[in-house]
Amino acid sequence: MLMEAKAIKNDASQREYPALKIKTQRLLLRPWRDEDLPAFAKMNQDSRVMEFFPAILDRQQSDSVAMKIRQQLDDQGWGFWAVEIPGEASFIGFTGLNKLSNDLPFAPGVEIGWRLSRDFWGKGYASEAALAALEIGFLQMKLREIVAFTAEHNLRSRAVMSRIGLGYAGEKFEHPGVPPGHSLRTHVLYRIENPFSNAAASEPELEYQPKNAE
Repeated sequence: MLMEAKAIKNDASQREYPALKIKTQRLLLRPWRDEDLPAFAKMNQDSRVMEFFPAILDRQQSDSVAMKIRQQLDDQGWGFWAVEIPGEASFIGFTGLNKLSNDLPFAPGVEIGWRLSRDFWGKGYASEAALAALEIGFLQMKLREIVAFTAEHNLRSRAVMSRIGLGYAGEKFEHPGVPPGHSLRTHVLYRIENPFSNAAASEPELEYQPKNAE
C-alpha cells in the first residue's frame, strides 16, 4: 500500500515543474522561508549532524547553502524542501531531490537526500519525508531511477536508504568533493528504480510504517 503524500500546487509560472508543498501523515515539506535560516545554521554547527561531512558550517556558509537550495526550488519547482512538523516545529531540516553534480562518476541523474536536526532523530521523520519525495520523483516527475549516497561509515543514513527501499549492490566511489586521503572520501551508492514504470506492478513497495528510525 502506498504511503499517502498529498502534493499541493502553488501558482505555476515557467518552472520545470509546479512548485509543491507536500503533506504526509505528520510532516509538511515546503519552500524555505527566511525564518528557517537560524535553525538551519544551528543544525549545520552541530558536530553530530555534520559528523559525515568534511566540516561544520559557519553562519555565512550555512546561509549560502540555503540560498542555493531556495534558488533551485524556485527555478525548478522541486529540490530540497524545508521540513516542518505542523503545530510542533516550524523547521526540522530538509529532505528532497537534487540533480547530481556533473563530477560524480554516476551522473547525470537525481539523488534523494536529507538532513535533520538531532532533536528529531529516532522518530521516523527522515524515512517519512524521503518516501514522500520518492513518490513525487517517480509519480509526477516520471524519473527512471533515484540514487542516494553517503560516507561509507554513515550507518544511520544507510539504514534510512535501506528502509525506504533503495538497494546497495556494493558500489563505492571516491567523492570528488572530499580531499584525497580524508577518512570520509569513500562513499557508497544506493539505487532504486521507478516501481511505477511497470504497469503490471499493482502494489509498489513504498509503504511507510513509523518506527524507531532516523
